[in-house]
Amino acid sequence: MPDLEKLTALIAPEAKALGFDVVRVAWFENGAQGSDEPTLQVMAERPDTRQLNIDDCAALSHRISDRFDELDPIEEAYRLEVSSPGIDRPLTRLADFADWAGHEAKIELAEPMDGRKNIRGDLAGVEGDIILVDDRKAGRLTFPFSALGHAKLLLTDRLIASTAPINSDGADEVEAEPINDEAQEDEDNG
Repeated sequence: MPDLEKLTALIAPEAKALGFDVVRVAWFENGAQGSDEPTLQVMAERPDTRQLNIDDCAALSHRISDRFDELDPIEEAYRLEVSSPGIDRPLTRLADFADWAGHEAKIELAEPMDGRKNIRGDLAGVEGDIILVDDRKAGRLTFPFSALGHAKLLLTDRLIASTAPINSDGADEVEAEPINDEAQEDEDNG
């Protein structure tokens, strides 16, 4: 498996040069998104919108590819996948837990703490390097960022309502066109 810290250190400046922040760099040995070849997944975002559009993804992909062609940091063949983190995004940085306070998350700790390894609740922010989560049953739970295994936002109506699309220009101008089903017309006429 490639050294993800080394790869992140190579990718982050390329993202910064385009005005993006890296959210996650991950390696999938058996592929991602249905692929069977090893995949390097890079999630990034614009700090102002927390998203990337398709042109942003292409620009970052080209920068990473050009840099990796120079340095060849991965010995084996792989597929590069660059994407926006999406609405039910992974939470990978301490700031994510503050930025998304008030939203529900699913958290897995690296090791059990107080008999719990899995937490589901509303993010309540951070205090220093301590993450605060309000669990419906257990109340306020806290754990250090260093204890985090994996975390992601859960898709809720509240999250959808608070996440604006990157660009909705022209959305009100789109009209549905009637479906012309020739087979149905033939049946009706014949």
